[in-house]
Amino acid sequence: MTTDTQLKHILTTTRTIAVVGVSMNPVRPSYYVARYLSLKGFTVLPVNPGHAGKSLFNAEVKASLSDIDQPVDMVDIFRRSEAVPPIVDEALDHFPDLKTIWMQIGVEHAQAAAKADARGVTVIQNRCPKIEYQRLFGELRMGGFATGVISSKL
Repeated sequence: MTTDTQLKHILTTTRTIAVVGVSMNPVRPSYYVARYLSLKGFTVLPVNPGHAGKSLFNAEVKASLSDIDQPVDMVDIFRRSEAVPPIVDEALDHFPDLKTIWMQIGVEHAQAAAKADARGVTVIQNRCPKIEYQRLFGELRMGGFATGVISSKL
């Protein structure tokens, strides 16, 4: 179980995030989560073989993690759970200083998580960094959430 303190530490020390499975479609969660992270100052490196070579968030979309030629702190996975093991293997092989593997809401894979954990990489499963960032840094209030008031009255 990851604590709020651990999540805050991840979100304040991470600088570069490779987003695997990012969409070019602005209404898709993978697009708007990646866009949000880029607007918050993270360097977002989009990964999607179907869009390789295109530009998104001031970066070239790469076909795979192995095509990224700079260090990455976090790999954020927007793929089905069954697709996770080869992504984790590639991330562990290609980024020796990787700190975090983050699997989006609905994405979990116990064996891949255990493998990454054994290598000293923090693994977050079934959560969204955008939601966690907003929750932990007070931004959900802007949308009427986390106000501390439980009432249907205005």
